[in-house]
Amino acid sequence: MPALSYKLRGKAAGKAYLQIWEIRLNPTLLIENQQTFLDEVIPHEVAHLITYACFGRVRPHGKEWQEIMRRVFSVEPNTTHSMNIQSVQGRTFEYQCQCDTFPVSIRRHNKVMRQQASYRCRKCGTQIAFTGKQLS
Repeated sequence: MPALSYKLRGKAAGKAYLQIWEIRLNPTLLIENQQTFLDEVIPHEVAHLITYACFGRVRPHGKEWQEIMRRVFSVEPNTTHSMNIQSVQGRTFEYQCQCDTFPVSIRRHNKVMRQQASYRCRKCGTQIAFTGKQLS
């Protein structure tokens, strides 16, 4: 049995730590989405551990993991969750490109401010810029 921890923060619902055989769950998202955790998140993370035990180091959401999700858990292998993350999102800042405006996490915003990173819009390809507005 893997160790179970509720020390995961941020927008991630769960995370499997392969070498230490541990699953960490986001307690806030768990409380808000109990059935989704039972149906999707826990099978997703356990599948990572099973994949590692059977195949060693392979792509995290590769064909081996997908097959375990389908055959062992009868769950469609989605790589991300679609839960509402408003309660765990943290502060966001408005950025814009040539085609749109959108929220950026405080972590990415701070990297931009320290000139450690720059980001481009996936649609138009232009570098995004801070508008000066904090959203939350």
